[in-house]
Amino acid sequence: MNEAHSERLIPLPYPLLLHVGAFCLKLNPLEMAAIVSHRVFSTATRLNSTGREPRWRGSGATSVRCADVSTATVENRRVTVSNRNDSLDICRVLNGMWQTSGGWGRIDRDDAVEAMLHYADAGLSTFDMADHYGPAEDLYGIFINRVRRERPPELLEQVRGLTKWVPPPVKMTSSYVRDSINVSRKRMDVESLDMLQFHWWDYANPGYLDALKHLTDLKEEGKIKTVALTNFDTERLQIILENEIPVVSNQVQHSLVDMRPQQRMAELCQLTGVKLITYGTVMGGLLSEKFLDTNIAIPFAGPAINTPSLQKYKRMVDAWGGWSLFQGLLRTLKQVASKHGVSIATVAVKYILDQPAVAGSMVGVRLGLSEHIQDSNAIFSLVLDEDDVNSIREATAKGKDLIKVIGDCGDEYRRA
Repeated sequence: MNEAHSERLIPLPYPLLLHVGAFCLKLNPLEMAAIVSHRVFSTATRLNSTGREPRWRGSGATSVRCADVSTATVENRRVTVSNRNDSLDICRVLNGMWQTSGGWGRIDRDDAVEAMLHYADAGLSTFDMADHYGPAEDLYGIFINRVRRERPPELLEQVRGLTKWVPPPVKMTSSYVRDSINVSRKRMDVESLDMLQFHWWDYANPGYLDALKHLTDLKEEGKIKTVALTNFDTERLQIILENEIPVVSNQVQHSLVDMRPQQRMAELCQLTGVKLITYGTVMGGLLSEKFLDTNIAIPFAGPAINTPSLQKYKRMVDAWGGWSLFQGLLRTLKQVASKHGVSIATVAVKYILDQPAVAGSMVGVRLGLSEHIQDSNAIFSLVLDEDDVNSIREATAKGKDLIKVIGDCGDEYRRA
């Protein structure tokens, strides 16, 4: 993602950093940590176990970019998802850890954990993972122990670890569910999971209700703080709520290309208070300057579609209307992005965050390989005006309605 264009970076020695931050933003030191990616740790903290500086880490003095965050506040960075007595506050931009599962480049454990600390120090302190995302839960366990040892208690209180459970379609007994959840608790090294997001493959098998009831029991025991869903459709969400299972959110695919959640799903969520957490919001990186004005139909002429996420969301582009139409959307986003001095991806995420019922949006992180902290933090201060919204809406309306092509949220995982 791009750096902001025109603002001058002022290198500062760390002892002065919080004073300048307080002057620019009127924030306390913890809130400043949510804005400024500081690199002033002890040598032991900054270096991984091999004694190497992590590959993604730059050099130079700590900097503050006052203009980037002038309208950002702690209030618009975090949101609470709740149902009855259950609630959890999360960062509205979540760090997605699917990229640790393979296919995006080799992940070095120590570099990855160091990168997680860097994101958390910058205020991006909510991490989303799953039981099947390779070492994601294990990395979180190492990371949270580093936070406990090396960071102030105030930061620890801000960190959230959201995981998913994607079981096979077997009988959902209490012991089976308990044993499965205990595996995640052990890997993540927590007494209680902040959020357990449940996925079910086959609606013809009603065992998902049994599983959710057992998960609710575990919540009552303190093993889980909040129960949530992922990739459930509107009909099944309503059935789950009618069975008095207190789910707080449903994680679904949602982007400028895939606006399906704003139809049936958002309406039910607004009626019931269930929130949406979105993934695929930058489409694996397709919604970026890298793919603007490119022709991927000619071999080696454009960027490679060479990761699982790029390949997945390229199929969504094809279903929506094709590459040429997608280029029109990218050009519109670029005009908006240039107007505000931000990146295409920042605009794409902000637009979805502004949609009804959306609590948070995922941005995938390639831990230890690359970073986009500045772009992610820019989302909080970006305000899209009426002209921006209208131009984006006009560009997206040129594509097909994916609910007619694919079906409701999550149906892409259940079609024959």
